[in-house]
Amino acid sequence: MLKIPYGKTSLAFEEGGAAVLTSRIGELKAGGEGLAIVRAAMEKPIDSPRLSELARGKKNCVIIISDHTRPVPSRDILPNMFRELREGSPEIDITLLVATGFHRPSGEEELRAKLGDEIYEQSRIVIHDCRDREANVQIGVLPSGAPCVIDRSAAEAELLIAEGFIEPHFFAGFSGGRKSVLPGVCDQVTVMGNHCSRFIDSEYARTGVLDGNPMHEDMLAAAKLAKLAYIVNVVIDEDKRTVAAFAGNPVTAHRAGCDFLLGYAKVSPVYADVVITSNGGAPLDQNLYQCVKSMTAAEASCNPGGVIIECAECADGHGGQAFYESLRDCESAQALYAQFMATPQEETIADQWESQILARILKKHTVIVVTRPALKTMVEEMKMRYAPSLQEALAMARAMGKESVTVIPNGISVIVREEKGG
Repeated sequence: MLKIPYGKTSLAFEEGGAAVLTSRIGELKAGGEGLAIVRAAMEKPIDSPRLSELARGKKNCVIIISDHTRPVPSRDILPNMFRELREGSPEIDITLLVATGFHRPSGEEELRAKLGDEIYEQSRIVIHDCRDREANVQIGVLPSGAPCVIDRSAAEAELLIAEGFIEPHFFAGFSGGRKSVLPGVCDQVTVMGNHCSRFIDSEYARTGVLDGNPMHEDMLAAAKLAKLAYIVNVVIDEDKRTVAAFAGNPVTAHRAGCDFLLGYAKVSPVYADVVITSNGGAPLDQNLYQCVKSMTAAEASCNPGGVIIECAECADGHGGQAFYESLRDCESAQALYAQFMATPQEETIADQWESQILARILKKHTVIVVTRPALKTMVEEMKMRYAPSLQEALAMARAMGKESVTVIPNGISVIVREEKGG
């Protein structure tokens, strides 16, 4: 009996010959205290001098930190960074720049919960605002042609470094590394340019893919233009504890962490007519917007014309008004996708990328959403089908002549791809 995460509970599924794709991330266990794991990585940085050496002679440093939406264990990372910075330059002035990207600003309580009272109260903290033109400054042009506009605090830093964590990402390949800069501390004009329809359309803008990924290449260029000098990125287990750390060169240290995680998260597709998945349960399945991520895992193992069954409570509904309206108001997924592809890079709008990815999936597959009855109308308006239970969703698929089944219990924990480079 398989358990498919659903809200704070799970849905039962009798395997009955179905293929099951799961990652080995559950095997990752902390081999010591997070502070010690990070310290050991910083003592042997990858392709980089020690942070204390980089800090020598510097009067100020900006550390890009994640915002409230990311479970980065900052309490394991920042004390180690502070110590080395002050070893190299005892009087160095340190600013924490919160990488909000396109998210809302982090609140005081959220930052206290993330950093702890001591770090919060003793640090100078700047919260990036991608919509504040006066707070951001252009430092160059990206390969995509978009202007590279970043937070003035980052642009003016003598030493720019970043913390972060690495997890699979459904169009950037992986989180972490260069993403601290783009989208983390970039102006909205840069984020929109990077998230344009042409890049989202790339076959390389997929989970676990870095090589050839135009979004990744743009992000690398942004980090280089910003002079990001050093990173500390961690991998966390299912309990959000640090299990591995990678410090040093922003490009090669990040890549080492991605390669490490890939070994645990990659699974080969088992193609089927029906692919059942979830977004990992609460809080990750809080809305349909978030659930597009796990749908891409199902997409990677679903036969053309097949059915994707998404199990998600969606306690907060659709998760984005523009996202919802674009699917509701379009003639068809095909028409919506064509509309996005005809949209110039400079006219990209917020959440267009999420709508485009869902439209891509709906062009090829029927999506059945197993969710709360209250969401039936919304699901159907968004060109998907509603089912009150997993069993009924399967019956609907069978009625469409679909037989073979693959189950991906947690679609955001796996990287589904064929055994080849990328």
